[in-house]
Amino acid sequence: MSFGQWYLRRGRITRRTYWLHYVLPITALGVLAFLADLALGLATLDGSASSNSASGSVQLGWISIIVSLLTVVPSISSQVTRLHDRGHSAWWLMFALIPLVGAILLLVQTGFLRGDGGPNRYGPPPAGGTPVPDPSYPQPYA
Repeated sequence: MSFGQWYLRRGRITRRTYWLHYVLPITALGVLAFLADLALGLATLDGSASSNSASGSVQLGWISIIVSLLTVVPSISSQVTRLHDRGHSAWWLMFALIPLVGAILLLVQTGFLRGDGGPNRYGPPPAGGTPVPDPSYPQPYA
């Protein structure tokens, strides 16, 4: 897979590809960028706790902001291709606008539920998915 194919994905991808090729690397890049900002003094991490509540604030540095902007396209395209694997359109990303419930719904849909076993309107199942018998060949009786 080339960088261009990784950056802007098309078609369908499996859960394994989603987690190992997108979620983990993008999360690791974000954490490393934030740690670099903290080490260089570009970011602040303030936390305070009282007897009734805990509050905190994070101010990101320019490294974290650049990494976030560079990874927003592969993050969205990987979610879209996972939704396509489930047979849903990209409009399902609008659920992210619903606080908490929308994020949980998208996490379950993209990260934990199996994709369609056969071809759907977004293409054939991804390689490594469930094989689909070719209907042009006669199927043996079991």
